[in-house]
Parts: sequence; C-alpha cells; structure tokens
Amino acid sequence: MRDGGRLAAAIAVLAEVEGRGRPVRLALKAWGEGARYAGAADRAFVSGLVLDALRRRRSLCWRMGDESPRAQAVAALAFAWDWPPARIEAAAEAPHGPGPLTDEERVRIVSPVTLDSADPPVRGDYPDWLEPMMARAFGEERIAEGEALAARAPVDLRVNTLKADPERVARALAPFQPAPSAVLPNALRMAPPAAHQRAAAVEATPAFEKGWFEVQDLGSQVAAACAGEVARLQVLDFCAGGGGKTLALAAAMGNTGQLWAHDTDARRLAEVVRRARRAGVRNLQILDPRQAEALAPLRSRIDVVFVDAPCTGSGAWRRHPDAKWRLTPAQLERRKGEQDAVLAAAADCVKPGGRLVYVTCSIFAEENEDRISAFLARFPHFAPAIIGGAAESFGQGLEALRLTPRSAGTDGFFIAALRRAR
Repeated sequence: MRDGGRLAAAIAVLAEVEGRGRPVRLALKAWGEGARYAGAADRAFVSGLVLDALRRRRSLCWRMGDESPRAQAVAALAFAWDWPPARIEAAAEAPHGPGPLTDEERVRIVSPVTLDSADPPVRGDYPDWLEPMMARAFGEERIAEGEALAARAPVDLRVNTLKADPERVARALAPFQPAPSAVLPNALRMAPPAAHQRAAAVEATPAFEKGWFEVQDLGSQVAAACAGEVARLQVLDFCAGGGGKTLALAAAMGNTGQLWAHDTDARRLAEVVRRARRAGVRNLQILDPRQAEALAPLRSRIDVVFVDAPCTGSGAWRRHPDAKWRLTPAQLERRKGEQDAVLAAAADCVKPGGRLVYVTCSIFAEENEDRISAFLARFPHFAPAIIGGAAESFGQGLEALRLTPRSAGTDGFFIAALRRAR
C-alpha cells in the first residue's frame, strides 16, 4: 500500500470508531481481516495514524475546524507526524487516496492556527464534561497533564526475579535497547516506536517464552510494589484480572507464603494460571468465583489484600485513546458503585493488623480519594497507613500516591494503603 491507500484506510477505521462507537482495537482488527493485501508495515502505519488521531482528537479537530474522521487523519499527519503539506496533498489525491484536499483543508495545514485561544479541554485533549474533574485533580496543570496523557507511551518490562535478573534480561534483549528504570530495580524501559512503526516484538523472544520478564507499565509495577514487604505472608489479589500484578506480587514473595488470586470473571483467571506457570510461580492458589463461598475461608485471615479496582481506565489513555471519548457520566457512576462494593468485600478478608492496598488506573479523585473517604466512613476500624515499597521513591511517609505520565513518566495510577485496627 502507498500513502494514499493507508490514509484512506485510517479514515475508514476512524469512521467505524466514531460512527458505530466500536472500540478501536476491534475496528483495526476488522479492517485488517478485510485487507489481506496489507503488509505488516501497512498495518503499523494505519494503526499508528488512527491511535495518534484519537489521542489528540479535540485539538486536531479544533485546528481543522472540522470533526470528521477525514479531518482527524489529515490533521494527525500534519500536526502529530509533521508531514509537510505537499506530502499530505500527494497522499490525498493519489490513487486509492481519500480525494484531493479542499481549499479549507489546505489553508488549515499550510497556515495552522495555534491552540492559545482554545479552551482547556481542547488544549488538553479531553471531553468537555470532564473539565471539572480534571480541574479538581490537577488545577492549573490540567492542560499539561492532558497533553501528557495524549502522548505515545514507552514499552516497560518487569524482570521476573523468580527466573532472571535485570542484567540477564537486558543482554537477551540487547537489540531492543532496554534501559534500566530509576524507580524500580527490576524494571526496564524501551522508547516508544516511531509513529508509523510497530512496537518492539519482545514477546516473540526466547527470553519471554522462558518467563524471564513480563510487559507491564512502570506505574503498574510501582502499584504492585507499594504492597510493601510481602514475603512469607498471606496475600490476596482481590481483582486479579489477567494477572499482571498477581505475578508481580508473586515475584516479590519469592515463592514464600501464600498468594491467592480472585476475580469475578472466571475466564480471566484462566489467563493467570497460564502466565503463572510460565513465570515459575509455585505459591499461587486460584479462587473460583463461581463458588458462592469461595472467599469464606479467608475472612479476617489475610495479611495484605491488594485491590486493583475496576475503574474508568483514564490513566491508560495513552494506550487506549478511544476510551476517553467513549467514557460517559453513567459509566463513571457505575464504576464508583463497583469500587465501593469491591472495597467492602475485600475488607472482610483483612485480618486485624493487616493492610488493604487500594489501586486504580484512574486519574480522577472521584474514583480515588472520594472512594477512600467513603470507605473509611463506613468502616471506622480501618485507618490510613503509610504505603510501603516503591512509594518511597516519590516521597517519605505517603498514605496515598498519584502517578501520571507527566509527573512520573508512567500510566496514571492511584495507590492508597489502609490498616485494620481490630
């Protein structure tokens, strides 16, 4: 495929996402299945352009004076990929392209307007209805925080210390040029790929197959490390999901003590079993959520209950940019109810003197500080506690920690620790 066909394909995918509300991952998959002629480079180009257009949709459309999928794609080439106007013009009018640029489009990319007079949601690339929440969380920094959430994300790795060490993994992945993290000793980072290139295929390496490392955002690794010292303890990952943080906790435990994995979706737990086997985890037990009393034996017995609560996922907008445009007030309210319910259920498993660690990948206080306050009002035998482990890299004596791409170079995360008094 040439530039014209690639541009037209990106516009078609964006139309599918916007017109039908389809998740971008599924829209790209559907396009790929119908475009058997497209090679790996073509797919990387179309995917990269679509994702970059969605990351900065508000500001790109504002600059074009047009919110159509075509405007988004053309603006992404001009303002995200820095293509010169002549190249964009050639791609648009080429065979299989979307058609020549209009006079208005040509003016917009040849003599671009600045964003100086635009409102904060436009400059920060987020929906208008989120403005009060962004202002509450970040104040005058909300535009800069929004811009950071609209950037491309690096590729982070967590070295699995049950099987390897950072030096060994770095040598095995030398062609990908991983660099050590200044935050965690067992984290490695690779720069984001170029806009039109695929991400590094580290999961196709022998080192990955051997279980030496996992692909995991640094913020997610920090959240797991904030559980503190967990070796030889009873630990419950209450919302295990696909098992990323479960495996991080297992490595920190060094196959000592007992690690339990629970989730409301039994299908997701099947993935935990597979990944744990590859990682060499031997102290993990899976709780079957289909059994009504699966958690009953753990009531008031667990030293550390780790709650990676369901949330809006706003902290991961760099990786899932369509999510911020599909988020609704009703979804937020539903998540808040789920978070309250999960915290209440998880609290039942914490033993006296034990800790409850609450985590979301959300940037909003409504899902974070507000949920902790509501929990403490209902459960007075819990109190805020100092976060352990990796939190010390961000300050001493913290009871809660907020990570963002701008402040920490990670996805957005919130971590809080609570201790049960009796």
